Amino acid sequence: MDALLPTLYFGRPIVAFNGRFSPELAFSLIAQQGVTHSFLFPTALKAMMKAFPQPRQHFKFQLQGLMSAGESVGDAVFAYCQQQLGVTVNEMFGQTEINYVVGNCARFWPAKPGSMGKGYPGHRVAVIDDDGHQCAVGVPGDVAVNRFDIHGDPDPIFFLGYWRNDAATQAKFTGDWCRTGDLARVDADGYLWYEGRADDVFKAAGYRIGPGEIENCLVKHPAVANAAVVPKPDKERGAVVKAYVVLAPEVIAARARSDVATSTYDAELVAQLQAHVKAMLAPYEYPKEIEFIDELPMTTTGKVQRRVLRLQEQARFKNA
Repeated sequence: MDALLPTLYFGRPIVAFNGRFSPELAFSLIAQQGVTHSFLFPTALKAMMKAFPQPRQHFKFQLQGLMSAGESVGDAVFAYCQQQLGVTVNEMFGQTEINYVVGNCARFWPAKPGSMGKGYPGHRVAVIDDDGHQCAVGVPGDVAVNRFDIHGDPDPIFFLGYWRNDAATQAKFTGDWCRTGDLARVDADGYLWYEGRADDVFKAAGYRIGPGEIENCLVKHPAVANAAVVPKPDKERGAVVKAYVVLAPEVIAARARSDVATSTYDAELVAQLQAHVKAMLAPYEYPKEIEFIDELPMTTTGKVQRRVLRLQEQARFKNA
C-alpha cells in the first residue's frame, strides 16, 4: 500500500529479495542494484550501523530517500543515516487500521532527531488524554486520529472495522477520535515524540518509564547491537528496569577470546552499560539488571516483541 503499489503506479522498478536479512546483504543489494529509495526498519538500520560504521568505505551507493517505521528510529540511527548514508531518514508512524498518519518528509519540513514527525497534511492528529481531550504541550497521551479530516469529510484512511467484532471497533474510539494505543507528547512546533506502546510503559519505584529512550541510549554504546527494556517484578518496588541486550559481533568475539571468566567479563560490561545510561539519562532510568541474549524476539514486520520478554520476567518471578 505504501511502497509496492505507488512505486508500480509511477512505473519505477522494485528490488525484491527472498531471504534472511543481513547488514552486508542489504548494503550489497543497495549498491549493486542502484537502489535510490528504500524502506528499512529501525532494527535493520541499527544492525547496519553497527556492522558498517562507515559504509562508504565498503560500498558505493546512491540513496536519495529512506523511510523507516515500526519502532522509534532514535537520534543515534538518525545521525548515522544523515552522516554516513547521506540521507535524512523519514520516520513514519501508523497502524494497520489507519496506516501512516504521522511522520517526516525532509523535502517539506525539517526533521527533529528523535521525533516521530508531524501529522501528515489533511489528517487531524492529536495527543489526547483518557477523556478524549487534547493534551497540553509536553504532556504524554494517546496518539489519536479523528475520523473526520481537516475539511470535515470522513477520512478515507480509516479501516471499516474489525472483522465480526463490533465491540472491539467501538472500543477503538473515544468520540470521533481513534486511539492508536501508542503514547507520545507533542512539542510547541507540532512534532510528536514517541513514549512507547501503552502496554510497554511501566512504573518502577513510582517513576513512569518509557522503554524507547533507554533502549536508544544503550544502542549508542559501541558494545550494543540492540536492546529491549521491560519491567522486572520486584517485591519491594513493584518493578525495576531490566534490559535485554544483544551484543555487537566484535564484542561477542572478544568475549569468547578473553582469558577472564565469562561471568567476570559480563559483570564488568554490565557496569559499563549502567554507567553509560546513568551519564545520559535520569538516575531512575538506568537498568538495574542487564541480561545478554543472542537475539530479541521480533515480529515479521521488525518490531521488538517486548511482551514476550515481559511475560518471561513475570513467569520467572512466579517460579522463584
